[in-house]
Amino acid sequence: MNIQELKKVGVEELTKNNIDDAVIKANILLQFVLKMDKAEVMINSENMVNENSIEEYLSYIKEIVNGKPIQYITNNQSFMGLNFYVDENVLIPQPDTELLVEETIKKIRCILGLEENLYKCYNQSEKIEKNNICAHEKRVKRTDEKIKILDLCTGSGAIAVAIENYLEKNSIKNIEIYASDISTEALRIARKNAIINNENTHIRFIKSDMFENINQKFDIIVSNPPYIEREAITNLSKEVQNEPHLALDGGVDGLDFYRLIAKEGKNYLQENGYILLEIGYNQKESVSKMFGEYSNIKCLKDLSGNDRVIEVQLRAMEK
Repeated sequence: MNIQELKKVGVEELTKNNIDDAVIKANILLQFVLKMDKAEVMINSENMVNENSIEEYLSYIKEIVNGKPIQYITNNQSFMGLNFYVDENVLIPQPDTELLVEETIKKIRCILGLEENLYKCYNQSEKIEKNNICAHEKRVKRTDEKIKILDLCTGSGAIAVAIENYLEKNSIKNIEIYASDISTEALRIARKNAIINNENTHIRFIKSDMFENINQKFDIIVSNPPYIEREAITNLSKEVQNEPHLALDGGVDGLDFYRLIAKEGKNYLQENGYILLEIGYNQKESVSKMFGEYSNIKCLKDLSGNDRVIEVQLRAMEK
């Protein structure tokens, strides 16, 4: 059997079992098994494939049919233009979360005074509290201090690593990044990803059940916490159900972690510090209400038009 014939078998099997993106997944698996890139697979389409590779390829096709995410087979997922190692111990980073990273980077630039206009840090259509802007301008002038960022529930480390990569590429200094997770295995993978993308990484990893082992204050706390309603997990696709439930289960209503962050987060923020959170498409109102003690609450939509990121700032009066 040659490469083209093997690909056809894979596509047919995936299609027959109603697997989305059958052609794309069949191609990715071929590249993975044959250790070729996309162009090499096309150029060598008439080349014969040895029996071991055929057997390996078809076994992976079967795993996908049974619901295993292809990323757990190839141990790779692209996020913010970087490659991340992933396996069954961590959620697979998704494109929607890139908005959370981008907004966090904007906040870092704003705090450091790198934006041409501080008002770029806010949605122009929303009212800005004058006192908070003044306080924020005062914070910007404190350039002798390190800016501290916490990636809470880091999982694969995608958020922290992507932020560090941006800072490195743009020669932005004086930043300390911390990443925490309750899972020892997730932290192992996060460390691995930090090194894969920057052998001189300075991210500091902390094993912690939310804020349990956190003992300092941050300028920014960013998090993509578990937010799926417990009973709804069984209704998700087979692929998502094969991701770690610890990182999916947000409690009965999906909001347990937001309640905890809203209640305790202010104890771990610098004055005028920010919290940025990924949310489910239908959680804007519920989550926003939890942060009533904070200020400058706003919600950002993803490219599909769904509510995706909640951003809040600590009121000066909380200090």
